[in-house]
Amino acid sequence: MLFNSNAFLFVFLPIVVIIYWLVVRRSIPVAVGFLALASYGFLVYGEPTYPWLLAASILFNYICGLGIRRTQDPYARGLLMLGVVGDLLVLAVFKYANFFVGQVAMLFRSPIHPSIVLPLGISFYTFTQIAYLVDTYQTRNSESHLVRYFLFISYFPHLIAGPIIHHKEMMPQFLRPRLRIPQLSIYAGLCLFAIGLAKKVLIADPCGEVATSIFSPAAHGIRVALFDAWMAALTYTVQIYFDFSGYSDMALGISLMLGIRLPINFNSPYKSRNIIEFWRRWHISLSRFLRDYVYIALGGNRKGRARRYVNLLLTMVIGGIWHGAGWTFLMWGTLHGLALLLVQLWRDQVKNCLMVVPASVGRAATFLFVLFAWVPFRSPDFATMGNIWGGMVGAHGFSVPDVAAVHGILAKLHLPIEPAFFTVHQIPILLIGLVVAWSAPNSQQIMRKFRVGLDSPGYRASPPARSGAFAAGVNWKTAFLAGTLLAFAARCIGSYSEFIYFHF
Repeated sequence: MLFNSNAFLFVFLPIVVIIYWLVVRRSIPVAVGFLALASYGFLVYGEPTYPWLLAASILFNYICGLGIRRTQDPYARGLLMLGVVGDLLVLAVFKYANFFVGQVAMLFRSPIHPSIVLPLGISFYTFTQIAYLVDTYQTRNSESHLVRYFLFISYFPHLIAGPIIHHKEMMPQFLRPRLRIPQLSIYAGLCLFAIGLAKKVLIADPCGEVATSIFSPAAHGIRVALFDAWMAALTYTVQIYFDFSGYSDMALGISLMLGIRLPINFNSPYKSRNIIEFWRRWHISLSRFLRDYVYIALGGNRKGRARRYVNLLLTMVIGGIWHGAGWTFLMWGTLHGLALLLVQLWRDQVKNCLMVVPASVGRAATFLFVLFAWVPFRSPDFATMGNIWGGMVGAHGFSVPDVAAVHGILAKLHLPIEPAFFTVHQIPILLIGLVVAWSAPNSQQIMRKFRVGLDSPGYRASPPARSGAFAAGVNWKTAFLAGTLLAFAARCIGSYSEFIYFHF
């Protein structure tokens, strides 16, 4: 079930919110059970192929957690390894088996075509449970109630695309909910949900159509010329930004309607001055997981500067592999790892000098790097990636939309002209997306009068917007604008498109 579907928007969500607030005032355990059941139903509706997998994974990790808490080393450490290895093996089978079998079949020219369906949310609930087991081992404090643990893992606002949550952040909220209906929380949640749905439907999806119209022929070997290649990269850059930002806003908003706050997971990453800051703003909970459970586990910065650089690179390579089973995801993770390494090396070398990069230059350079790196992320193979990158540097000639004046100028310059895959009327939505991403206040700034989410460790909240006109408040103007935005976005839903991170 998608957040941007009529079934969710007009049936599932209102029913769950209403029943939850009717039940929680009478019995908190029953309310917890209801939310757990509703969350499981949400997943089964969207992924009927493996309805047993989530339940089996939860039961396995719950038993491991109890065992870790009740035993001492070396048995507790053995149970931790059993749980983590078991989780990673299941993830590997469902997420990477198709890729590896396909590569072997290609090598030996075999007719085998594997077709294991990737279960929705498996990457996120697997990482959540690995973090839970490690935290249990370190603190010897685990969840003793199976239904509560089931809700913690399956809680539907975060289940499909994050954030990756921690037990100590969420369980106190489930066990000590507000017994009175929090009108302000529901109001803020609806406003945030409206913003997120508008980002998805009005900006991300139209840009995604343009990106697909160029990446698809590129994947079939059709050479992509200069302007087409840049249009493909830019529209996908805007699409994934507003797709994930929209999901994050909607997840926060849905949870607020239930009186529960999720960790902030997105914080204007395209305003970053360097790639380190980018990863503190993009998918904050994933960055936190990679830092706490991969980078530090590899040794962090405790074993010398050279080892620190290697650990940075390996962490991002692992992050790339987590995003998908393919050589292009490995390339994307490696590129970001190298960028992090170079920025850290620069900082180490000039920290005692006056060589400071201006903020505007840093933002432009970071955005251009991220833009180029999104090309392998979006491409199905290296050939497509090379096709787009080649077009971006002018190796495949020029292409322009059907504008007579532009064609006339290029004809006088005797430049080879090819028809573009995009049209002029598709450019404004791209420009709007770029302006909003670079200059507009983000959702947390707009909703700064409300506490819309939990601040994750290492997360620094955005500064207030410069103009108070962007601050949403409890008044008829804000309610009217949010209601109008929600109605317009809901009307434009049309054919449903999955969120990009649903596939990870």
